[in-house]
Amino acid sequence: MKIEQIQDEIVDEFAMFEDWMQRYEYMIDLGKSLPLIEEQYKTDDNIIRGCQSKVWVHAELEDNKLVFTADSDAIITKGIIAILIRAFSNQKPADIIEANTNFIDEIGLKEHLSATRANGLVSMIKQIKLYAVAYQTQLK
Repeated sequence: MKIEQIQDEIVDEFAMFEDWMQRYEYMIDLGKSLPLIEEQYKTDDNIIRGCQSKVWVHAELEDNKLVFTADSDAIITKGIIAILIRAFSNQKPADIIEANTNFIDEIGLKEHLSATRANGLVSMIKQIKLYAVAYQTQLK
């Protein structure tokens, strides 16, 4: 499935909820289903800088697609990274690099996060894109 299709699915899912308490609960549930990073990758190299909580993201190339795993020590943050991983994992690096992240605004996520969490969200997206750039250069 293409990144845009997955993002549209996420937007539709969030639209089903009437208020942000329900959306937070949904994000927490998503966090529980997150493909967890292996303990060996919970290193300083994989920590997302700019997040108030600890977030680790690991990427591996499988069949020319990036596969992400992650974890966080905060339940909301875990839900946020789960959304991003769902949108960008199992995609080609070039597609990740080119993908927009408008779906984040469409679900209203940034405006419902504290300033530090919103900064963390931006840092997570930036790191995912950086992984894509790094692996894209390896493919050439």
